[in-house]
Amino acid sequence: MRPRRLRRTETLRRMVREHHLQVEDLIYPLFVMDGVGQREEVPSMPGCYRYTLDLLLPEVQQAYQLGIGAIALFPLIPHHQKDNAGTESYNPNGLIPRTVRAIKQAVPDILVITDVALDPYSSEGHDGIVQDGQILNDETVAVLVKQALVQAEAGADFVAPSDMMDGRVGAIRQALDAQGWINVGILAYSAKYASAYYGPFRDALDSAPKFGDKKTYQMDAANAKEAIKEVDLDIAEGADMVMVKPALAYLDIICRIKHHTNLPVAAYNVSGEYAMIKAAAAQGWIDEKKVILETLTSMKRAGADLILTYFAKDVALMLK
Repeated sequence: MRPRRLRRTETLRRMVREHHLQVEDLIYPLFVMDGVGQREEVPSMPGCYRYTLDLLLPEVQQAYQLGIGAIALFPLIPHHQKDNAGTESYNPNGLIPRTVRAIKQAVPDILVITDVALDPYSSEGHDGIVQDGQILNDETVAVLVKQALVQAEAGADFVAPSDMMDGRVGAIRQALDAQGWINVGILAYSAKYASAYYGPFRDALDSAPKFGDKKTYQMDAANAKEAIKEVDLDIAEGADMVMVKPALAYLDIICRIKHHTNLPVAAYNVSGEYAMIKAAAAQGWIDEKKVILETLTSMKRAGADLILTYFAKDVALMLK
């Protein structure tokens, strides 16, 4: 056997290639903030910005024109609007509902995915309500339900609970159906690990925990079988898609879940993964474009159907 025969030319390599990264695979995460006419670069994420709504809309339009079919929204909430109960998260005139309505009017065919969690809205920086240093589960779920309903009413196509509270997918699905939002999907952060890769994201949203860490509700990095349990629970509770976060250090988890379920599997190419590539490229140590494509292709090879990545626009241009 001479396997090299099938590697002889670029045309031949393309013909026998097993996995293909496509623009249709990409979801573009975007940061939105209050104000007018402002675009602020995230210090730890070069080339990634927080936008006021008026400047976010052209960014969404451009992404859609490049073939990107979905965006995921994350809000920068001012400190005076934060409290322990995350009440701003279900304000019907809050930043995210206003943003969703504007996007759906300007670019009606793009899919809008909204984050369901309290950490951007919490004065404590946690994904749930804090009492005596503990994160309350069921009380938090009640707030997450209100948040999801407000987002659905604003026009979100998918709500994406990223909080990792037990039972939140089922509670959200039941509430959406009861209010008539049967076509609003749930993209569940099913296997979300307590990871050190999230640092730049927390920088972008000023949402770092004010005490402790998130290990009592996000998954232990050493666990794999537990990811299957979490996926099974979310599917039983009504999830339409499941997600692994982060992606790069958890390719084995993506692969396990892909073989375990017929639902679409998403992978989140998180802020720390983005920042490491940007930092190494800035030093001239790597070829940025080639490393981006190789990294995202590895996620496809592992089994990801969809990839949330801050490189989405860059990759769309590369693939064209």
